This record gives sequence, structure tokens and C-alpha cells, in this order.
Amino acid sequence: MAKAVDKTKKPPPDPTWHAVNVVAGPGACAAAIALGKQRFLSKEAPRLPLKECTSPGSCKCAYRHHKDRRSTPRRWSDQGGGNRPRAQGERREKRGRREED
Repeated sequence: MAKAVDKTKKPPPDPTWHAVNVVAGPGACAAAIALGKQRFLSKEAPRLPLKECTSPGSCKCAYRHHKDRRSTPRRWSDQGGGNRPRAQGERREKRGRREED
């Protein structure tokens, strides 16, 4: 008997672009506050407590996880737009350099 597929379940995020940012805890040091909302690829994120932390024994900083390092959509297509028409026209309409093109 075949298993039922749950279509509402989201696929796991791509770990290639998984990102984190450091959330400064209560009484955080200047190093944690200076990072602000800067996102890092999770493989490249600074370890907690930060090297510059003034109270590493009681550090309450944590990571906030994100599926992507980008905080906002940057591409036109990511913002719901389609392909933009080109002012010069489509260049791929021309014949190629080979004889059989």
C-alpha cells in the first residue's frame, strides 16, 4: 500500500544558503550590539560568545535563523515582476556563428 503524501508539508530549507544573525541578549556587550542585524551564512557565522565579549560566562546572545542571507527580495522577479522588455530588443533572435545555426 502506498504512503499518503502530505502536500501541506514544506520541503526542508536548502542548507547551502541557511543564514543566521546574532541577537544581542540582555546586558549585551558592544561587540554583539555592533553586529546589528547583519546576516552570516551559518557556516561562516561567528561563534558565541563572541571573541570580543566582555562577559563570556554569562552571555545571553543567541542566533536567529533565516532560510536565506538576503533580508529583502532584490530581484525584480522575486518581487512578483516578470521579465522586463529590453529597449534594444531581443539579441538572441540573430543567427549564430556556426553554419548549422
